[in-house]
Amino acid sequence: MASLTATPPVLDEFPPLPLEEWESTKYTLHLYLQIIGKIRLKLMPRRNHWWNATLYVTSRGLSTSPMPYKFYTLECELDFIDHQLHLRTNTSASESITLQDGLSVAEYYTQVMKALEVLGVHVELLAKPYDNKSTIPFAQDHTHATYNQEQVHRYWRVLVTVDQVLKEFSGRFYGKTCPVHLYWHHLDLTVTRFSGKQVPINPEASIVEKDAYSHEVISFGFWPGDDQVRFPAFYSYTYPAPKGLDQQPLQPKQASWVDSNGSPMAILNYEELRELDNPRQALLDFLESAYQAGAQLAQWPVQELTVKPLEAL
Repeated sequence: MASLTATPPVLDEFPPLPLEEWESTKYTLHLYLQIIGKIRLKLMPRRNHWWNATLYVTSRGLSTSPMPYKFYTLECELDFIDHQLHLRTNTSASESITLQDGLSVAEYYTQVMKALEVLGVHVELLAKPYDNKSTIPFAQDHTHATYNQEQVHRYWRVLVTVDQVLKEFSGRFYGKTCPVHLYWHHLDLTVTRFSGKQVPINPEASIVEKDAYSHEVISFGFWPGDDQVRFPAFYSYTYPAPKGLDQQPLQPKQASWVDSNGSPMAILNYEELRELDNPRQALLDFLESAYQAGAQLAQWPVQELTVKPLEAL
């Protein structure tokens, strides 16, 4: 048992996360998360803007949070310290799966479904990747089987820090705000602010986009990089994008506007952020500057929506 007086280890809040170094592991982990995410999507009651589909950062990894099933609850947590997937119910029943190099997506999927059976949970999934580079059905995917435990642990440490910062930033806003959560289809850890104003829905949009973008939003997030963006980065976008958004100032100076499918997106390279003297404050400055840029131009009631210190009330 650890000493109660032991000094906790000092960890790098923003450890390096070069995409090329862990890309194979990221692909496998991404598919693991899609399987757990699809279980949550199936079991959770519908919530606006797909909040019923998301995962949450925990003190050990990522979790579905408790999900209702019949008369009890089920929670799935990927533990990135001991590298286990734990499936637990409030009846005290539990099953665990070891996450290790060589565990293919097919084997993982099979073990997850068997564990659910043991727990008495029967869930039918559309068992193939969603909006992913891989199109192989989960049960047939023996290709993706790379799992470097140290790399996954480091990625989770980044998520812990970003989760903290996004929660601090989220608390500055009085309006409707989503929880800080991870969308498993693209591995975005996000928080979104809403003005409350509805916008016309594009009839040609997918069902996902119709519900995600039914109202004015300014969204903020972090993702570890992909085939198009070859580095981990923070981002923000305003929808609908007001004219002149990409001409607004951003902080810190390393941040910039880029084109994203015809709309401006504020972007800040993670590796450049971590080299700054105070990266946590710089990230808060980035989020605030991107919010002010979109909210001012879109004529949101900025002052009305700003949380004041208690002593100012």
